[in-house]
Amino acid sequence: MTVGQLMSRHIRACRPHDSLNAAAQIMWEEDCGCVPVVQEDEYGHALLVGVLTDRDICMAAYTQGQPLGSIEATSIMQRDLATCVATDPIGVALNVLRTRRLHRLPVVQGDGELVGVLSLADIARESRRETSQAEHPAVTLTAIGDMVAVISEARGGAREVTVAHQPASA
Repeated sequence: MTVGQLMSRHIRACRPHDSLNAAAQIMWEEDCGCVPVVQEDEYGHALLVGVLTDRDICMAAYTQGQPLGSIEATSIMQRDLATCVATDPIGVALNVLRTRRLHRLPVVQGDGELVGVLSLADIARESRRETSQAEHPAVTLTAIGDMVAVISEARGGAREVTVAHQPASA
């Protein structure tokens, strides 16, 4: 099984100088947590130059204290990108997702033209389908469980739960 067989191909993206408000609107309309940032080359190909996540936007709103309409995507987009190609075996993508602790992986071709995104949801749906139909599934439930466990670990180690605002005493 290859990445191209599972990836989502109809991806909405934003441009580097679009506002975070525009990126958040795409996330809302498409019910997704990630928006690729693309820049067109001289041939009109949408080259991947960054990625924005819902968490990136939330943290920018908190730390910058500005309206999302006044913050450009380029100011917070992730530039150190992990990608794969459509012909990669799904195991390669699983390894990248696990080692980089990602929920989504842009799929590119050639010089970085965006052609899709592979998400944990895409992989989970395939695993569920394969579990019921295939004798030797390409994506096992154990592999997905292991990957989600690694991705979900707190980056700074275990964290204590604290209450941000104490209720007033009666």
